[in-house]
Amino acid sequence: MDSRTYKERLKDLDTFLFDVDGVFTDNRVLMLPGTDPVRTFHTRDAYAVQHAIKEGLRIVIISGGRSEGVRESFQRLGVTELHLGTANKVERFEQLVTEGLDPTRAAYMGDDIPDMRVMQRVALPCCPSDAAEEIKAISTYVSRYPGGGGCVRDLLEQVMKVQGRWLTDGAHTW
Repeated sequence: MDSRTYKERLKDLDTFLFDVDGVFTDNRVLMLPGTDPVRTFHTRDAYAVQHAIKEGLRIVIISGGRSEGVRESFQRLGVTELHLGTANKVERFEQLVTEGLDPTRAAYMGDDIPDMRVMQRVALPCCPSDAAEEIKAISTYVSRYPGGGGCVRDLLEQVMKVQGRWLTDGAHTW
């Protein structure tokens, strides 16, 4: 077990895995006939993701959902590692580890039980302020922001500040 504080762990992170619903969204989904479920994302989360990618950080999305709208939104931000429709997140995570992902340099932000086993395998398990109680209990860092309300930005901004990647020249453009 790593005895360092979450702030001390930030400097070593280079990979960030995220769930979608409940992390990038507020858990509410608008269901309309004949269309993908409609979700809203916080623009500051989106900004932080695209900036992190420009600064060389690895962003990985692992979600049980299959929405093409979600896929397109993340692709516009520059995310290339999208694992949508993932029924067993820990199996997907183990596959990523086999392919070279280093869990000792990774954070995972999730909000509910399907995220738990992956969170238990990374250096920095974290969650939004409104995550399920079981997830809060295993999180090294609980953001002060809720899902869909800036928790992704909170994590990425803290890491990038510690690593000197926040207010770079690339920060001023999308």
